[in-house]
Amino acid sequence: MTSSFTIAVTGQSLIKHDLRDVDTAGFRGVAELLRGADLSFTNFESTILGSHGGWPLKGSFFGCSEPFVLNALQDMGIQALSLSNNHAFDLGPPGILSTIEEVEKRGFLHGGIGRNQVEAARAARGLFAGRKVALVAMDGGPGPDFMYAADGGHGRPERAGVNRLRLTQVLEVDDHAFEALGTIRDKIGYTARHLGNDIQPDDVPSLDHDKEIAIARAIFRRSDGFGRTVKIDEDDMSRNLSAITSATEEGSLVIAYLHHHHWATDWYQMPDWVGGVAKRCIDAGAAMFVSHGAPVLQPIEIYRGRPIFYSLGNFIFHVKSENSPWRAREVWESVIGLCSFGKDDALAGISFHPIAIGGSDALASDALEQRRAPELVCGKDAERILQRFRDQSAKLGADVEIKDGAGFLRI
Repeated sequence: MTSSFTIAVTGQSLIKHDLRDVDTAGFRGVAELLRGADLSFTNFESTILGSHGGWPLKGSFFGCSEPFVLNALQDMGIQALSLSNNHAFDLGPPGILSTIEEVEKRGFLHGGIGRNQVEAARAARGLFAGRKVALVAMDGGPGPDFMYAADGGHGRPERAGVNRLRLTQVLEVDDHAFEALGTIRDKIGYTARHLGNDIQPDDVPSLDHDKEIAIARAIFRRSDGFGRTVKIDEDDMSRNLSAITSATEEGSLVIAYLHHHHWATDWYQMPDWVGGVAKRCIDAGAAMFVSHGAPVLQPIEIYRGRPIFYSLGNFIFHVKSENSPWRAREVWESVIGLCSFGKDDALAGISFHPIAIGGSDALASDALEQRRAPELVCGKDAERILQRFRDQSAKLGADVEIKDGAGFLRI
């Protein structure tokens, strides 16, 4: 085992176009960073239209990609992919099978989908620069029940799909509203049987009946005020934690990954439950926790000497200009994190390198199609991205120093 090991982590990659013809200084700088790391990681925010075919299972937010995009990712230096996200099932089980087939052809370390639940939940394992690395990737939705992988049973075949961390939306209400909701439920005659019909094919979620009321797909929880959170399925959580622990005990440096769309109202803020999941993963043995979902860069926290990336925003984001809701500048800006680990997988330090999709010039254009590839930025753009990241991370106790157009966190 080498004494130093570097993992490059990026934002999510919703990639539909080939980037191998891009030849700008900023993009070459990105590729140099990724290729220089011992392992470079992204979330592949799509599904492959390949030999197994498939059918669109969404409307306006449907997305799939041709296999050549994987070549483009590999060419820029990406070696590891999380595949658990809200677009992984956009072509149904055939898309899952095609994606697995194409990433395995290219030798990517990949995790988060599978031909059944056992396979989807399994820790992916690989050897890079003499270091054992494992990836456990989860998706928290919200998504339809049928997008998640399932094992076969008597009279029921297995289903290819995504590795799930079931999260149920919880709406917190005060005592007065809680009692009113109970009265409404009783007058309507809404029973557990109705709830089961609403959420089939899965079971009715367990409830604390003194504090929780379920109507349709929502759980209302008695609280001191009003708010939103999620209820975490402990069976799913335990399954994923066990995968992390098993890989750690085998000597692997484990990356724990979560994709979710349960964002806070202010997308710069992290819901408290995410930190709870991250810390449980680290307690189980993960060397780092990486998350995507909110399409913006969120802060980093160091817990027990290990990094928690709450959201790395977007790395590649191929969307059309027409009627696009994704025009806020921060959607197109992020950092590449270079995480250095020493012996025993102890974090030695992290450097943060600011990027903008399309570079500084493309940010000034309304044509989102011009924003093709991530590029390193400098000057005012770099300063703005890094200062925002530093200030937010400081609130979580992480001390990021800005120097020479990059950020540095030392342990």
